[in-house]
Amino acid sequence: MEQLTIADRSFSSRLIVGTGKYSTPQIMIDAIRASGAEMVTVAVRRVDISNPERDAILCTISPEEFTLLPNTAGCYSAEEAIRFARLGRAASMSEWVKLEGIGDQETLLPDTEGLLEATKVLVGEGFVVLAYTNDDLVTALRLEDAGAAAVMPLASPIGSGLGLLNPLNIRLIKSRLTVPVVVDAGVGTASDACATMEQGVDGILMNTALAEAKDPVQMATAMRLAVDAGRFAYLSGRMAKREWAAPSSPLQGIPG
Repeated sequence: MEQLTIADRSFSSRLIVGTGKYSTPQIMIDAIRASGAEMVTVAVRRVDISNPERDAILCTISPEEFTLLPNTAGCYSAEEAIRFARLGRAASMSEWVKLEGIGDQETLLPDTEGLLEATKVLVGEGFVVLAYTNDDLVTALRLEDAGAAAVMPLASPIGSGLGLLNPLNIRLIKSRLTVPVVVDAGVGTASDACATMEQGVDGILMNTALAEAKDPVQMATAMRLAVDAGRFAYLSGRMAKREWAAPSSPLQGIPG
């Protein structure tokens, strides 16, 4: 399978995973390894960047084994997101950032206006911005114009597990953007991941689906296989849908 390329880096896995909500650091690292993911997101505001050797997440995730992707989860304004992105880079985590800006505390839907503002500022400062957004085409196009290296529309609200609610919107975004489209948030199980990848997107980011599974490590394995299956299915080209039956065995040559 071809690699996922974002900015100047390429990855064999099209699955990106998070580090939150796991019951223990050991289950977290075991699940991440089982997922096959090479890029791992870490919420800057939820780790001790001043003492990484004492932080349960940072001392478990080796930058030699994984590409760390700091994120601005939990930020509710452009200014706050920009500040935490800068803190992550200052702590030598990465110049890459998964940019999040929440607009509504109940639904955790993104603040697209603030997201655009923060993207422009951070791109201007040399950050590689992967922007989490809604599934609106116009917003996605504006984020690309603002310099985002990847656009990350949601499948459904963060932590909902509802799966892909608007496949048409995701296909529209993928068809119009030239930067990678990585679906983020809402995937709940392997069938969701497979169906999402069948839309032709470049990858998926997930966290809660693994961390809250009864067996996170086994679910991570299922997600790895589902992402690959969905990608292969998309590349293969599915058969046409019909409103009538068509025999699977030819009738020609059969004695009457």
